[in-house]
Amino acid sequence: MGIEKPAENASGGTAAIKVTVTLNGPYIVEGAIPLANQTIQSDSEGGSREWLEGPPFEVAEEYHLCRCGQSSNKPFCDKTHLKVGFDGTETASRAPYLDQAEVFEGPTMDLTDAQPLCASGRFCDPDGSIWNLIEQTDDPDPRQKVKHQSGHCPSGRLVVWDKATRRPYEPVFEPSIGLVQDPVAGVSGPIWVRGGITIESADGRAYEIRNRVTLCRCGASNNKPFCDGSHITVRFKDGS
Repeated sequence: MGIEKPAENASGGTAAIKVTVTLNGPYIVEGAIPLANQTIQSDSEGGSREWLEGPPFEVAEEYHLCRCGQSSNKPFCDKTHLKVGFDGTETASRAPYLDQAEVFEGPTMDLTDAQPLCASGRFCDPDGSIWNLIEQTDDPDPRQKVKHQSGHCPSGRLVVWDKATRRPYEPVFEPSIGLVQDPVAGVSGPIWVRGGITIESADGRAYEIRNRVTLCRCGASNNKPFCDGSHITVRFKDGS
């Protein structure tokens, strides 16, 4: 369909700002990247609607976030991964986002959907679901709902594109990290990496830079280092 690739790095690709996945260990966060809880706000029917940001954590220039899900000092690592023999093998595809995505075409917008990246935030479900709304984007109201739902998808699974310009509608984020809290599901969710931050594998290779990424912190994802929604299955809670 001739969709252009999104701009690579909203933060300008500064090498000092990055997240490194360590071998069977934590995420090393460099560059004093701001960290705060991000809580899903829902409507009366449980549909995900907005994000509520909590107070920022105090962080150093470098800090380590728990990846095994068993730290007694969540969200930070306390080296419990060494005691429990955590297997953090990275199994996620290295294919670019657009190679993983299915395209859903609408009158004025197109939707790309990379299902393996789903973090179960459920912002795509209200108002009849984004997959139905995309077919109604010749109408202003569905068009706004589509932009809202896709932009609130934390993992970047869903991206909406202007059909005429072939450019994505992406929210603007300063480089920052959120710790997802999901009251409706009764669990804590993934690490939400925002603003085009470099994520480097334990093997030294960088993953494709994206504006919205969710990293597993429950230790149970089958798509490590990315979240696959397993935090809901294992009932992960970080004590927040």
